[in-house]
Amino acid sequence: MHIDLFNEMAKSVIDGEVDEATNLAQKALEQDIEPLDAINNGYVIGINDVGEKFSKGQCFLPELVMAGEAMKAALSVLEPEMKKRGTEREVLGNVVLATIQGDIHDIGKTLVGIMLSANGFRVFDMGVDVKIDALIQKSNEVDANIIAVSALLTTTMINQRTLIEELNKRGVRDKVKVMVGGAPVTRDWADEIGADGYSEDAIGAVSVAKHVLGHN
Repeated sequence: MHIDLFNEMAKSVIDGEVDEATNLAQKALEQDIEPLDAINNGYVIGINDVGEKFSKGQCFLPELVMAGEAMKAALSVLEPEMKKRGTEREVLGNVVLATIQGDIHDIGKTLVGIMLSANGFRVFDMGVDVKIDALIQKSNEVDANIIAVSALLTTTMINQRTLIEELNKRGVRDKVKVMVGGAPVTRDWADEIGADGYSEDAIGAVSVAKHVLGHN
């Protein structure tokens, strides 16, 4: 039932067709398809396909960015309707996301946000060059399950360690998981600083986030 439409939705994301993704979302509502079904059986399939290809080097950054834009466009049509109907997507966890203090690189962090949002996490993206104090404050405010921080410079990745030290100092380390990533960041570094999770790319971040919260 509706398989063809779901396939078209997935394809609109894979092709990065923002207008097509939006039109198909509207079509789903006209046909009284549950918005949640459209998201899970259509658009999420597409974004995960692109994310997987990206992680294997089979597609490139612009394609992943465009796929993310198409996904966001579809969600902007479907989510208001879900609220009206009183149906919500299952939220797997709240994630405070940022590029760490001193670092202004944005793309990798933004892609992680897109992939986490597409797969059921509520993401609070604080942007770049975010102070540690602001991260912890936001985490408390939204009752975050995960703080995810990226760094693209060896000089700023040390602030990932400082974040964990500060959480320990304030006695809240056990309340929130910390995920780290970024070009110079390695699994060894994550282990050394006591992070709960590490991923080298956006698709991997979804699996890691699910794992650290016990969803798989």
